[in-house]
Amino acid sequence: MKNFIGTYECKIDDKGRLKIPSSLAKQMEDFGDESFVVKRSVFQKCLEVYPMKHWEKLMTKINELNRFQKKNADFIRMFTAGVKTVELDNAGRIQVSKDLTVFANLTKDVVVTSAGELFEIWDKGAYEAVISTTEEDFAKLAEEVMGNIYTEE
Repeated sequence: MKNFIGTYECKIDDKGRLKIPSSLAKQMEDFGDESFVVKRSVFQKCLEVYPMKHWEKLMTKINELNRFQKKNADFIRMFTAGVKTVELDNAGRIQVSKDLTVFANLTKDVVVTSAGELFEIWDKGAYEAVISTTEEDFAKLAEEVMGNIYTEE
């Protein structure tokens, strides 16, 4: 499975057009002529951009939820709120819709950062605030999240 790599400082214009850095655009080409899906993040005020193949895999799992349980129907509605498909235009930009730029507070300076099989779009100030943590705090988080994973070579 392919993963995105890199963190980039970018600009978004007042029409929501975001110029994708050339090295990230090259990585996007690795997914062929697929479109991408932009959605609100569940846990942060940022946007997530999925290659269509990964989005469809995720939606297959979500579509297995019983929609006759209110919490499932509510989750699906909130999870897919504002979802849009995007493609790179001839100038190497994606168009971020107004509702999504408002959600993530994207005005001018943004950070685009890899997050495994997807990448995120952040307001630069919000991104810097989220990643500003002490080495000790990050070490504790790493231990909690990764400490019980055992891998064999």
